Amino acid sequence: MINSSDKSVVIVGSAFPLRGGLANYNERLAKAYQQAGYQVKIFTFSLQYPNFLFPGKTQYSDEAAPSDLDIEVVLNSVNPLSWIKLGLKIKKMKPDLLITKFWIPFMGPSLGTVARIAKGNKFTKVVSIIDNIIPHENRPGDRFLAQYFVKSVDGFICMSQAVLDDLETFDSKKPKIFTPHPVYDNFGDLMPKAAAKAELNLDIDVSYLLFFGFIRDYKGLDLLLLAMADERIRKANIKLIIAGEFYTDEQVYRDIIAEHQLENQLILATEFIPDSRVGYYFNAADLVVQPYKTATQSGVTQIAYHFEKPMVVTKVGGLPEIVPHLKAGYVVEVEPLAIADAIIDFYQENREESFRKHCKEEKKKYLWETLLSKIDLLF
Repeated sequence: MINSSDKSVVIVGSAFPLRGGLANYNERLAKAYQQAGYQVKIFTFSLQYPNFLFPGKTQYSDEAAPSDLDIEVVLNSVNPLSWIKLGLKIKKMKPDLLITKFWIPFMGPSLGTVARIAKGNKFTKVVSIIDNIIPHENRPGDRFLAQYFVKSVDGFICMSQAVLDDLETFDSKKPKIFTPHPVYDNFGDLMPKAAAKAELNLDIDVSYLLFFGFIRDYKGLDLLLLAMADERIRKANIKLIIAGEFYTDEQVYRDIIAEHQLENQLILATEFIPDSRVGYYFNAADLVVQPYKTATQSGVTQIAYHFEKPMVVTKVGGLPEIVPHLKAGYVVEVEPLAIADAIIDFYQENREESFRKHCKEEKKKYLWETLLSKIDLLF
């Protein structure tokens, strides 16, 4: 990794005043480059999604802006004039790297056009960090939009082997490297479980599971609710915290809760969890459950690692690559009984201490410095 103040990086993508995992990632990446001695500028969206495409309540954060980052709000995802203007601005700036995170084909035209124009200076290299190249929820035209974006990029970082394999179907020649999502260490420090429970007004004598993040159909919350209906779990002193905003029809989940009379087994924090509160939920939990039906990778896994929390993940996408079975948690089949079996085993076999020790060691693999060095390796 080159440490030099005369090197510069531009990041184009989600950042404050936008909220959520994408903004968290780009801001943390910017700080990593700053710590490495780079000059860093973030250009974020003035409009990320039109309201009719956004499933949540608001796209914007109500927390304070990061004081140590240079963020400019400029890019409108549906206004080509803003794409051209930003592309020309970056072309003139001549940064060493232009980095974009890619997660949905809808962003292909805006990000792809900015990249094409910017690298017209014959100096700037364009890197994309790919969450998904084929989306979880397909729409007509997705492949065409993603292909437009891929052609504008010089090299790729893929967050899972599955995404790397998918990307090969779009381009087999450009350099690309698989490196896992780094640990999210920007949500606060580890704290005693009892203190976190007190902050959340939770019963100190109850054991808590955590489902965290935006609720979408592919994330399998319905499977976890059915697992909670297992008689072994009903008889145990275990509750599930659901912490995250619905990005899908919540009535499906409400119906499962009512049908199986799960109300007393759940803590419903079904709103957006601000960054300053995230740590309390992870610190309060014994086990983080990700019952995904499809996946490539997940930032939730890397928050769990930061807080040294064991996990239950399903055998989909890149999740089994990140969570060693019976060491940092469980890798199970995508069905309620397997999820319930893992939860019961965790408590009956008293695995928390040994799993947490392994999580503490495992998270050392996922450093931001490693990601920066892999980006260097592309060129």
